[in-house]
Amino acid sequence: MTVQGNTVVIDLGLERGEPDSYDSPRRSTFPGWFPAAVLAVLVLATSGASIAPAKPALSEVFSLRVGPADAYAITDDGRLLAQTFGLLSAYDLSDGETQWEAGQTAPAFRLRLGSGLVLMRPWTVGSRDPGTTAIALTDGGPRWSRPGNVVTLPGSPTLISAQPIRNGTGVSRRVQGPVEAIDPATGSTNWTVDVPSSAVLLGLHGPGDSGTRMLLVHDDRTMAVHDLVTGARLATARIPAADYDPANPTVVNGIILLRHPGRPDMEFSAYDPVTLRNLWSQPARGSFEVDPCGVLACLTGPDGMRAIDPATGDVRWTNPDWRGLQQFGNMFVAYGSTENTRPLAVIDPDTGASEVDLTGWRPVSGTVGEDHLLVTRSVDSGGRTMVAFAQPGERQPRLLGPLPDGTGDCQAAPERLVCRSMYGQLVVWAYGKKG
Repeated sequence: MTVQGNTVVIDLGLERGEPDSYDSPRRSTFPGWFPAAVLAVLVLATSGASIAPAKPALSEVFSLRVGPADAYAITDDGRLLAQTFGLLSAYDLSDGETQWEAGQTAPAFRLRLGSGLVLMRPWTVGSRDPGTTAIALTDGGPRWSRPGNVVTLPGSPTLISAQPIRNGTGVSRRVQGPVEAIDPATGSTNWTVDVPSSAVLLGLHGPGDSGTRMLLVHDDRTMAVHDLVTGARLATARIPAADYDPANPTVVNGIILLRHPGRPDMEFSAYDPVTLRNLWSQPARGSFEVDPCGVLACLTGPDGMRAIDPATGDVRWTNPDWRGLQQFGNMFVAYGSTENTRPLAVIDPDTGASEVDLTGWRPVSGTVGEDHLLVTRSVDSGGRTMVAFAQPGERQPRLLGPLPDGTGDCQAAPERLVCRSMYGQLVVWAYGKKG
């Protein structure tokens, strides 16, 4: 705070980490006749009346010593799973209390969760299959180990073992060989569907209470739906030739959307999730990507983004400035680049309205709640990281505070922020909705 003549200027601008795009700091101006001496007395009285310093919006809860490649994950019920130098442990995010230790395990690339299990696939060199080891999420007890890459299908308790096909950029969504349904309790195989060549594997949530099913898009232009309880083929259809990878087709609100060559240009076609009947086809109009945005499908390309009803193809809204979309919990963030490197706004997916300006900020991965999002930005040439709270109804993110130098690789959880530090620690921070 400074006093310029008879004007009090409280500058909370760039020193606190707000982006340059923020409005200039507001100035509270007293009338010119207001005596400076009286003003000084009021300032002193106000500071003297302060009760106690406010609780910091960011406060450290606990920290762990970890290696630079040690994996960690956050569970939906508020636990931190961390593999520290081969020791897998679970901690209560609220206070850091150790809930269980699973003993020494082979270092894993990441910790995947599903059907009450921690699914660990160890680091490996070369083409050797390291298999998958399952550990109980409740107590850390070993459950089973088996060959293959065991994955989850969102919305289903069924685990699927399939062999992904590697390409020049890593592991694709294509699988080849037997696709097996795994019993989560024992690790045994319940049924097998053979994929003799290659296919894209997707989860397909059915209408009403029919649950999730498995969708296989084979490279012979055959699309098939399978029951996840028995593996039985429920429906099949011939579809146009397409690349079928890395995100084609896409399932949006239960409807299957495929981008494929048409006449004369590229087209989008939609298919019923039960019968695989073709619902509609229309020109792609320069759109390349499809992203679920609530119950709508957002199509993006050089001319921007348009949201369509996946069941009919009808356009609901358009925006020429948006080139990408990501979902964080219930929140949707629009980007100005196809690589999702330039966040622009938190949006309402139903209307396309911009709700929070994210210029200069980056969303933190994870799920923090139904009505807000954590965002960060680097200041001082990357020396500091500022954390803010983005919530629809407030046009700009609300600043929480800075993180220590060298902090990064953060994940968010309700009222918690978990980050790595340059000093070999995994630090859990508590945050509040600072006003």
